[in-house]
Amino acid sequence: MTALVVGASGATGRLLVEQLLNRGLKVKIIVRSTNHLPDEIKNHQNLSIIHASVLDLSDADMALHTQGCDAVASCLGHNLTFKGMYGQPRLLVTDVTRRLCDAIKTHTSEKPVKFVLMNTTGNRNRDLDESISFAQQCVIGFIRLLIPPHSDNEKAADYLRSQIGQSNNNIEWAAVRPDGLVNEDKVSDYEIYPSPIRSAIFDAGTTSRINVAHFMADLITDNDIWQQWQGKMPVIYNKITP
Repeated sequence: MTALVVGASGATGRLLVEQLLNRGLKVKIIVRSTNHLPDEIKNHQNLSIIHASVLDLSDADMALHTQGCDAVASCLGHNLTFKGMYGQPRLLVTDVTRRLCDAIKTHTSEKPVKFVLMNTTGNRNRDLDESISFAQQCVIGFIRLLIPPHSDNEKAADYLRSQIGQSNNNIEWAAVRPDGLVNEDKVSDYEIYPSPIRSAIFDAGTTSRINVAHFMADLITDNDIWQQWQGKMPVIYNKITP
């Protein structure tokens, strides 16, 4: 099984790459630099590194790099700097999601390719009746206007939900929504829900990046878990122990 990961040098992306390699997959990554990757990942025999900025790749290159992939995962995000949040590209996650899906559609395969997008619990799944308070609607509205990466995350998930949809012959998808991200060294117990069970603004939970990576790897490698969540936007929280 082969998976392509974009955003592989990020805090969650490199954990996902490690999870996939540990499960015996062949992994391709598109990165501008490998400086943030541990040596045991960079030197792994099952890892192929494509040194590029993903949006600079031509359509032909995108098609080449997605050829033969059973799954594609995006852990892309904007750098938390002024330039990263307000500079170009404003729609990094959305544009990469769209271009990867377009590349996948150029191939003929026996079964659909899995596309797993890392998203955010601050984004509603508009396929479901996810009600939020008026106060949270107002805050999210301000965030959407003032912090472009939030709108980017919304548009990326909406592209999968509305443009790829539930019956695409080439692509099946899931958008994973973690709550407040934290760093932990080991995978811990976590819980998955179809929709948020708490306010992302006024009562946020926590989700460790390594748990997000573990769940995304489960989606890619475990067909039972995939069948449960494909075409959906599962929310992941660290399990609170009494």
